[in-house]
Parts: sequence; structure tokens; C-alpha cells
Amino acid sequence: MIVDLPSTTTSAVNHALIDIRERGGAVALGRVLTLVIITDDSAQVEHSIEAANEASKEHPCRVLVVARGLKRAGTRLDAQIRVGGDAGASEVLVLRLYGPLADHGDSVVVPLLLPDCPVVAWWPGVAPPIPAQDPLGKLAQRRITDAAAAPHPIRALESRRVSYADGDTDLAWSRLTPWRALLATALDLPPYEDVDTVTVTGAADNPSADLLAGWLRSRLHVPVRRRTSPPGGGISSASLERRGGAVELVRPDGKVGTLRQPGQPERRVPLRRRPVRECLAEELRRLEPDEIYQAALQAMTEVNGRRSGAAKSIRSDERQGAP
Repeated sequence: MIVDLPSTTTSAVNHALIDIRERGGAVALGRVLTLVIITDDSAQVEHSIEAANEASKEHPCRVLVVARGLKRAGTRLDAQIRVGGDAGASEVLVLRLYGPLADHGDSVVVPLLLPDCPVVAWWPGVAPPIPAQDPLGKLAQRRITDAAAAPHPIRALESRRVSYADGDTDLAWSRLTPWRALLATALDLPPYEDVDTVTVTGAADNPSADLLAGWLRSRLHVPVRRRTSPPGGGISSASLERRGGAVELVRPDGKVGTLRQPGQPERRVPLRRRPVRECLAEELRRLEPDEIYQAALQAMTEVNGRRSGAAKSIRSDERQGAP
């Protein structure tokens, strides 16, 4: 069911939700959180809702989509309510803000938050420089960004490192979960030797490759080299050198990986690139600070020592108001 409410108010939206519930019982009340999606890209709205609907099958929630429109238009709030089959296991409220109201999404969102439930903010596209200080970010216990969706992914990831606050996370991190699991499992098998050096190879513009290098540096405390492959290719390999031979995880096609280690047969493992809906569902499973992600972020500067200069550039751009 889809109900359109043009030129409306948050009070009218709340009354409409209650009316839908009383008339048809279309909206279940067992919601575990409020997911706030913030975007300036109208084309991105439907893709974000689709991912949230899939994630809601695991995490029933109220989804508030804050779609900021033209700031030069007159002040107006257009709302759309989606329930039932059009909203997965959630209820979706699409809030299109125009004029000066576009800069005050928090005032529109607050009356629509579920009472006594945690709030998660998600920027599927370009995120603010400091998510924890954004008006909508301040409402959330968990703040999800996606460096890969930014025009300059590595600069966006470096900005996340500089501005990190408890509750921050990034979908570039959740895309790494299969890689982290396979490499950690491989080190739990004989021979039990220390790792001497690590090499991570991936596209130069791939933030997940940088995070993988940072994670291995923070966990193993050994030198880590970050090598680049052609743009757009994602992570292609990770090699952990040991005295008795290397543990290698290689993925040439973005779909199937090959795990090689001394004394073990070569294994082919599924290692496709994870869709946004899977990454979002994973991030919604935890609301506490992710110390491992934080450590991986901070350790990126120790990989070949090539990220410290980028951090200074980010801070300089923010002072000058660069996009």
C-alpha cells in the first residue's frame, strides 16, 4: 500500500500512519529500530529503499527516507507512506524536503522516530565530512557511510579516519567480512608460524583494499605493502608471508577466490562482491562501537606510510570548504 501526502506536515503523517493501522492493521508494531536514510540524489532513493526493505527482513524497522530537494523552491514537505508488500518487513516514509526545510531534516525526522528504539543513520551516497556532528547524525547511535559511493573514495575513507567517532562505520568495511573470515581461518590451521610481511593488492580507488591492509596491520603488527591493480577491479589478492610459505587468497574475477597455504590442498571459495543489502543488514546487527573497524582505519596510515599526506590534504580541503 502506498499513500501520498503532498504539501503535508509531520503531524498529518503520524495521523495517516495511525489511520492505516486502525483501518487495515497493515503495519505491525514489532519494530526494533528506526533507519534514517539521507540523500540528495532522487535517483538513489529507490535503490536505497530496496536495500532497506531486504535488510528489514532480518531487522524489522521504520525507514525514514530524507530526500533533500531544491533549496531554491518554496518550503514544502511531500511525504509518501509505504506499508505491506511495498515496504518489506518495515514501514517506509519517504520525506521530500524543499526550500529552507531541506537544511532542517532533523526537525522533520524527530516527531517520526519510534519511541524507545535505537536510531541508525545511513548516507548511501556522499556523506557529511563529520557524520557524528551532522544534525541527523547526532540523532543516531549508529552512523553508516559508504566511501565507495563518493566521487573520490580514498579521500572519503581518509575523511572517515580523521573524523571517526564511536558509532561510525562504513559499508567498505562490511564488504571485507568474507576476506577477513577466510584469512583468519587460514591462520588457525597448521603450520602455526608467525607472519613476517603482508601484501594486499587491489584497485587504487578501492577503499576496502585500504581497510583490509589496515586491518592486517592492526592485527598482525607486521609490515604491510599496498599494491595497486587496474581501477574498478576491487581487491584481487592478499598474501601473508611466513617462513614455511605464504598464505595467499587470490580473486582474479571478482567472484571466486583461491586459497593457497603450505601443507593444505588448494581451495576454491565463493568470494563475490557483496551487494549493498547484505552489507546494510550486517551493519544493523550491532549498535555498539566497532573497535576493530576503528583500529583498521587508524592503521591505514602505517601501510607504506603513504596515507599521512592524504590526511593533511583532507584537513586542508575541509578548512577551505572544498567539495
